[in-house]
Amino acid sequence: MADTGTASATTPFSLAVDAMGGDHAPESVLDGLELAAERHPHARFLLVGDEARLGALLATRKRAAKVCSLRHAPEVVSGDLKPTAALRIRGSSMRVAIDAVAAREAAGIVSAGNTGALMALAKIVVKTLPEIDRPALAAIGPSARGDVVMLDLGANVQCDARNLVEFAVMGDAFARSVLGLTRPTIGLLNVGSEELKGDERVRQAAETLRDSAFGENFRGFVEGHDIAAGTVDVIVTDGFTGNVALKTGEGALKLMRDLLRQVFTSSIPARVGYLLARPALDRLREWMDPRRYNGAVLIGLNGVVVKSHGGTDGTGFAHAVDVAMDMVTHRFNDRIREGLGRLSEAAPRADAASR
Repeated sequence: MADTGTASATTPFSLAVDAMGGDHAPESVLDGLELAAERHPHARFLLVGDEARLGALLATRKRAAKVCSLRHAPEVVSGDLKPTAALRIRGSSMRVAIDAVAAREAAGIVSAGNTGALMALAKIVVKTLPEIDRPALAAIGPSARGDVVMLDLGANVQCDARNLVEFAVMGDAFARSVLGLTRPTIGLLNVGSEELKGDERVRQAAETLRDSAFGENFRGFVEGHDIAAGTVDVIVTDGFTGNVALKTGEGALKLMRDLLRQVFTSSIPARVGYLLARPALDRLREWMDPRRYNGAVLIGLNGVVVKSHGGTDGTGFAHAVDVAMDMVTHRFNDRIREGLGRLSEAAPRADAASR
């Protein structure tokens, strides 16, 4: 079916957007694109989903309508569908959007749909960069010193030393592209900061990074408390540990919010105290707003793949689009290739020095 919209058909789209994925789709997706269109007026989005429904929604969102072209997809990948089943639904909005990335019609995809299905489709259809053994799931989080990048967050439960080194290279590229850091610092998550701590794969990865072109910015091992402290800009770990750390952090933030609510509603003096502290609490709430950190990225693929939280609203979805646009604009995959080149150039020098 021909696409509709004002965009030129000869220029690749900035992003393909799965309009039907997520708890509040497609309304939240369109609300997000309305905000994103204001922030990225020169971007072009391929909006994939129920064409009739999306057309009606775009009619009330003028900014989004100017930058979006529609492509019809009659099916939707439900949140509880198994990844293997999602692979068989070729007419789903998620699959059609991912096909556009694989065909180089779009530089990347943003979806708030089924996480497992998105990861499976991306690995099989978009495929991994030739230089990367395994893609990793990365995200940005808050710390005492600013935003930090953490990976892997669950794509790879078991990893070897090579995987961890590649994650470090990809995390460096991510911090440069999305956070705008010129020399991001890197740490390997471990059970202690001493060099002899951890298992063989972690120690081997640390040795490789110390002897590489990234050695100057590699800070060695970091511990769990270093994540929130912001000791380094990039935290590298395996998917099992990373996912546990992520869910623990999310639970701690929710507990803190619940405890604050209980404290400030426990008595009349407490309510008065809340009124006095409200400006500062509003700033804290804004800083801790999960929508600011929406947009986990499956990195190491032949295209940009960003997973928005399924339950987010338009503001959160717009932030996921921001992350994807940063990666497209700042040539994220080229930065990964450059980093791997620096890594491989350092290896012969290290071998020569050891002889």
